[in-house]
Amino acid sequence: MAETLLRIGPRPAAAPQLSTQERTGLERRAKLLAWGGNSWHLIEFAIALGAGIAAGSVALIGFGADSLIEGLSGFVIVWLFSGGRGSSEKAERRAQQLVAGSYFLLAAYIGIESLRDLVGGHHPQASWVGIGLAAFTAPTMPLLARAKRRVGHELNSSATVSEAQQNQICAYLSIALLVGLLANAVAGWWWADPAAAVVIAAFAAREGIESWRGEGCACGDRCC
Repeated sequence: MAETLLRIGPRPAAAPQLSTQERTGLERRAKLLAWGGNSWHLIEFAIALGAGIAAGSVALIGFGADSLIEGLSGFVIVWLFSGGRGSSEKAERRAQQLVAGSYFLLAAYIGIESLRDLVGGHHPQASWVGIGLAAFTAPTMPLLARAKRRVGHELNSSATVSEAQQNQICAYLSIALLVGLLANAVAGWWWADPAAAVVIAAFAAREGIESWRGEGCACGDRCC
């Protein structure tokens, strides 16, 4: 009964029919990209969390949480393309909902913490380590996102495209984080840090809603 209440959202535009060998190769590439991204996210999480705790920065801690959730979403893609589930409509939809759930967790945590800091007037310290991390992540994440999106479109997998969008969001959030941290370090604008975290939470909530609805990205729309 619960299954019938779920609205199966549109998948990406129909891809050309793939041979078994072509599909196997693309699924292998999707898993390799997910594993590669997860390796970086683990490093990113450790750096952001450590720097965030040291500086008392909710934006940095939130960025670290985003890295961890991106890693969990990467594992969802590995699961999807393991055990012959890649061509299953049910598994595709389940994967998309799991990715959406990770967005909601991120938005809830960061939203609560950032608003608490804004209301409480918490003044984070400057974090040059965090600034360096954000400056490195901003230009590199779009490259990973583009590679994942390409594979997702070729496999006609909305879940893969949605997961790739998390990496693109990571780049946007890196820019927001960089602006907030620099404003705090250079101008002493303490509120810029939790304000940047609010931006991160808003992005995550929006993408979670779209992923839950099954709004996959076909070539030609904003994700391409």
